[in-house]
Amino acid sequence: MMHNPEFAIRAAGLRKCFGSITAVDDLNLDVTPGEIFGLVGPDGAGKTTTMRMLCGILHPDAGSAEVAGFDVRRDPEAVKRRIGYMPQRFSLYGDLTVAENLFFFANIYQVPREERLRKEAEVLAFSRLAPFRTRQAQYLSGGMKQKLALACTLIHTPSVLFLDEPTTGVDPVSRRDFWRILYDLVKAGVTIFVSTPYMDEAERCNRIALVNRGRVAICDTPEGLKARMRGEMWEVVADSARQAKMALASVPAVRGTQVFGDRLHVMIEGDGEAAIHMALQRAGVTAAGVRRIAPGLEDVFISLFSEQSDE
Repeated sequence: MMHNPEFAIRAAGLRKCFGSITAVDDLNLDVTPGEIFGLVGPDGAGKTTTMRMLCGILHPDAGSAEVAGFDVRRDPEAVKRRIGYMPQRFSLYGDLTVAENLFFFANIYQVPREERLRKEAEVLAFSRLAPFRTRQAQYLSGGMKQKLALACTLIHTPSVLFLDEPTTGVDPVSRRDFWRILYDLVKAGVTIFVSTPYMDEAERCNRIALVNRGRVAICDTPEGLKARMRGEMWEVVADSARQAKMALASVPAVRGTQVFGDRLHVMIEGDGEAAIHMALQRAGVTAAGVRRIAPGLEDVFISLFSEQSDE
């Protein structure tokens, strides 16, 4: 039976509880084929639980979901055959070589020998691990281990790839290489569903779902999310960012302030620059610079989650 679904992933009303704790609550989302879809939210927001339900690993308490055209509740094995799942801690075997790890995972998925050899050469080439195929996994760098984990996840040619914070703890160069591989996979028709704590990685996604308290709060493109912020974003450089934050907290037009190192990001409505200078002068805070900036995704996320925590 051929499946050509309109959506690579679709979830409606997903719910999962662990005792008295509701990890995912009425979660809804859809992902189109060939998309890089990002799931972003604070710790405990329900990202990993959502991903495990979509992979058929956890059984939802309520709601429905389809992945690659198959129902995760009724036919989880069909889903698992068509996806790749890379959890936060991927179980590589340290005493096996790169090639032996690939062979092991190919056997798990019953990949025929001829296809396995072709696929092994392919994943070693694009991950740049071919020169290290005889090295034991325990002697690889952190970035190389992540690339090997991804290669093992891809050995059976999945159509949908689930990645749970795949580059956490990896150096910036290795993160860049990892995302280069992901872009190549998308060009080959793979749909990617990724959770990440890094805002620069979220910017690379076609669309992002902001998750909090087990629900999708907002889903949009990176630019669409930024456009949703009301008011203007100003950057303040002062002798003390924390003193500047205290001074601006009493200004009615200020909707939020966040410290970024020695700088302060201020979301304000109305004549922002005049209001900021007046508040700082009243508090005796010297500003080395005040300028309007475009809000980043981190500003959007902090603003959204701060508002929800105050409800």
